Amino acid sequence: MSTDEKVVSTEVTNPHVEAAQARLKELRLMRDQIPRFLIPESSKETWRLVNAASVPPEFVELTAVAVANQKTLARDEGATPAEIRDLLRYAEAYSPLADELEAMAQFVRFSVSSARNAAGSEALTVYALAQRLAKRRENAGLVPHVADMRRALGRTRRKSPEAVAKREAAKAARAAEKAARAAGRVATPNTAA
Repeated sequence: MSTDEKVVSTEVTNPHVEAAQARLKELRLMRDQIPRFLIPESSKETWRLVNAASVPPEFVELTAVAVANQKTLARDEGATPAEIRDLLRYAEAYSPLADELEAMAQFVRFSVSSARNAAGSEALTVYALAQRLAKRRENAGLVPHVADMRRALGRTRRKSPEAVAKREAAKAARAAEKAARAAGRVATPNTAA
């Protein structure tokens, strides 16, 4: 863009930031209301839990019954049968919440992608129109804007050194041929005189 043109910025503060921040705050408050809510320290922690977490509830109930009926299985540091059953009820009750939150996250991500798609599609349409209009003499002022858009889009190709050398050699050959033709035309009238 030329330095003579003034850039008019249409950027204003994002009106959606405040609403999004309010939703984030609500989600964080919800975390505080969920009992036994834990945040893993690393992604490996979740993987480490999978083996024991995937045993069937019937198996867990049978072990709770065995602990209740066989005193030799009771351990001082182990959970009581009531605590084990409470852990199962917790998992059963909060599992649908986790599913719903995951679905919600997918829907929010889809909504974000959809908004980016709509904005990008509109921008690509304007770019295509600007490219076409910039080819007309009366719209020459669009040329620097199209160049800026092309650069921002990353659609400029850098030619390899071989391609540049080949293009320059072809240019030089055409120029030499043109010079030879011009010299031939100039030489013909002089020899005829």
